[in-house]
Amino acid sequence: MNTVWMTVAAYLIGSISFAVVSSKLFGLADPRTYGSGNPGATNVLRSGNKAAAIATLIGDAAKGWLAVWLAIYFQDRLNIGDTTIALVAIAVFLGHLWPVFFRFVGGKGVATAAGVLLGLNPWLGVATLVTWLVVAFAFRYSSLAALVAAVFAPFYYGLLFGVEPQLAAVFLMSVLLVFRHSKNISNLIAGKESRIGGKAKGKK
Repeated sequence: MNTVWMTVAAYLIGSISFAVVSSKLFGLADPRTYGSGNPGATNVLRSGNKAAAIATLIGDAAKGWLAVWLAIYFQDRLNIGDTTIALVAIAVFLGHLWPVFFRFVGGKGVATAAGVLLGLNPWLGVATLVTWLVVAFAFRYSSLAALVAAVFAPFYYGLLFGVEPQLAAVFLMSVLLVFRHSKNISNLIAGKESRIGGKAKGKK
């Protein structure tokens, strides 16, 4: 029973879209109506409001971290195993992708995935974030950086901790991240992908 309610709670936490919340707080248009239409930090940045984008990034990452941290913190008290932690990690990520509070229209999950990885282990999160930063700095494409980091995340986990239930969760998140970036992959190949910091000219 503890596994069920913790998984549901994680999904509900993930369903809070900080892109939408931050945009409302800063008096901006709904991020789903311009740019890529994706409710995430990169698209909010296209509004020109860096503070709102930072708030979105922190919020989306924090919810992923919080859900996993709570599961690990209460692991012994609630007598839950590593499988439950893995389910919580997936649930909060799925909540961001398909949020119940926003008609199941969510973001691509990059920040939330980063938060989940940091929650599972700080070194895992840092290694993946460094990968994202290096690619983003070199090529100025947030989507490309996310794709490369997604590919490396399961490798980092396996290298650090071996085969565990959480590895399956990290692998599934990576697969979903690549799936959610399918349009970006097409744009990258066609040379049409927007670079980091580019202004929005209307929803694509």
